[in-house]
Amino acid sequence: MVEQQQATHDWSKFMFDQLYEGGIRIFAHIPDAGNDRLIHYAGQQDDTQVVLLTTEEEGIAICAGVDLAHQRGILCMQSSGLGNCVNYLSLVKAGKFPLLMMITMRGDYGEQNPWQYPMGAAVEDVLETMGVSIYKIEQASDVDVAVQGALHATAAGAQAAAIVVGQKFLGAKAF
Repeated sequence: MVEQQQATHDWSKFMFDQLYEGGIRIFAHIPDAGNDRLIHYAGQQDDTQVVLLTTEEEGIAICAGVDLAHQRGILCMQSSGLGNCVNYLSLVKAGKFPLLMMITMRGDYGEQNPWQYPMGAAVEDVLETMGVSIYKIEQASDVDVAVQGALHATAAGAQAAAIVVGQKFLGAKAF
């Protein structure tokens, strides 16, 4: 119950703490309101590194390099950026390295930008087609289970997992 209260109060801090305890030290990201607090917490630690990306697929290559250096990383991006990553996701299978992603959704609950709908509707299909395990967060009680599931899936190696944070949980953006 305490964990659920923490997740409800500040899910980003709760998620960061879980990721940190799970060995995640590299946080590659494209700036987004959905991941800004998580990235803020990562930037406050002396032994974590925040990597600002110019495009989402760079994060897959960075996470591959992190794995080769026997460390753990995460790629944080918005769902619209997943479309940029499809070809690079094939490298995860061929290279047999783990990939952990956090994807904040656009194009679903309460979306006001019609340009976000097509990719938002395709996210789960794209991830499944590329062999990525999906761990969804739709409410505060999902945070612990989703993060732990994704951490364990990627710790086993040679697997990709995505923590997909729903727009109903995040709140819809007005832009």
